[in-house]
Amino acid sequence: MATKINCFKAYDIRGRIPDELNTDVAYRIGNATAEYLSADRIVLCRDIRLSSDELAGAVAAGLMDAGVAVLDIGIGGTEMVYFATSQLGADGGIMVTASHNPADYNGLKLVREESRPISGDTGLDDIRSIAEGDARRIADDKGSRESVDVSNAYVQKLLSFVDIDNLVPLKVVVNAGNGAAGPTIDLLEPHLPIEFIKMHHEPDGNFPNGIPNPMLEENRASTLEAIKEHGADLAIAWDGDFDRCFFFDENARFIEGYYVVGLLAESLLLESPGAAVIYDPRLTWNTLEIVQANNGRAVQSKSGHSFIKEVMRKEDAVYGGEMSAHHYFRDFFYCDSGMVPWLLVVQLLCKSGSSLSSLVDACIRKYPASGEINRQVPDSAVAIKLIREHFVGDAIVVDETDGVSMEFSKWRFNLRASNTEPVIRLNVESRADEPLMREKVNDLLALLDTLG
Repeated sequence: MATKINCFKAYDIRGRIPDELNTDVAYRIGNATAEYLSADRIVLCRDIRLSSDELAGAVAAGLMDAGVAVLDIGIGGTEMVYFATSQLGADGGIMVTASHNPADYNGLKLVREESRPISGDTGLDDIRSIAEGDARRIADDKGSRESVDVSNAYVQKLLSFVDIDNLVPLKVVVNAGNGAAGPTIDLLEPHLPIEFIKMHHEPDGNFPNGIPNPMLEENRASTLEAIKEHGADLAIAWDGDFDRCFFFDENARFIEGYYVVGLLAESLLLESPGAAVIYDPRLTWNTLEIVQANNGRAVQSKSGHSFIKEVMRKEDAVYGGEMSAHHYFRDFFYCDSGMVPWLLVVQLLCKSGSSLSSLVDACIRKYPASGEINRQVPDSAVAIKLIREHFVGDAIVVDETDGVSMEFSKWRFNLRASNTEPVIRLNVESRADEPLMREKVNDLLALLDTLG
């Protein structure tokens, strides 16, 4: 009899332990992934959650029963799976993580050869169907599980993004949130002229200082205090599997990811003039101006890592950025990294001799943005239709790449349904008019509130 599995999402696998995700489900998914990929060798990594070791063991058992050689790279971040899958020429990779979800959750992120994503419409639905069935792929020759240390090669790959000789001493607060980022910082530290002030640094699946999710304002206080106490040049914080990093300037101000996209686009276009930069529709004006000013080619993609990565490869883009703090790099297998961005920002600070605040202040003034606002609505499609019909008569540009984006002479917005949560997401920006941006946010939210 088929087993219903309820932890498959749009981009990955995530669920509560043990009712949605447990060792039986993890075994099934491992075995099904081996069958779907016809794999011989698969990379396996896990984060520091208390359930991750057991789940990784179950995934490995499913893979080995299918005859797969499991290349176990140990505890780390999702980007280490991207790195190892391509570096080792494996047929795929599996990361056991629930990123920034509550402590009683866990999950799996899957890639195929060349670190290409496996999402709903690129294999995840097929793997689910196989996993829910009764058939098991049992090979005549059982596979093996081998520990593989890729840490040195991985660190060298990260360092290849910067010219170490041109870096100057900086004081940097780093907050790993007791997730998996700390050990990578420790490996990078001997190579860099940086004084790291380490906070919540030790990996601890009990999360004694709260879930590692810097998007939550209540999780930022300790980082802000450390900047002030130590007179730091900037601060960086990560989520649990460090595929996203978040920035704070020397004045203890959180920098929205939107403006970081502009910084990274400029940094990489200086090295690759004429290259493509991928952006998503949520907030765009600052990115478009910077790409154009630096002789780049801006290409829009639907939000979400599988879409961005597909367009990255198609356009051979040097960089892709989302305001959600996902940053993608051609020279990192067209994948996202939470370590490369801060290295590039540090290099930019060193080259320019400027502070982080001075690099972003002009952009923030020129294009003030709301940041992403989430609202629960009874029906996302109805909400988008309501907003579209209300504003379409005055819009100069209407774009439906992802939800609906509308541009007017002095402001614009994007409204889209979440791919991962039962909410609708709103972003608003203006041209050098923060009061107008706030006014339009209130107008849009008031309209959404009429839906109940």
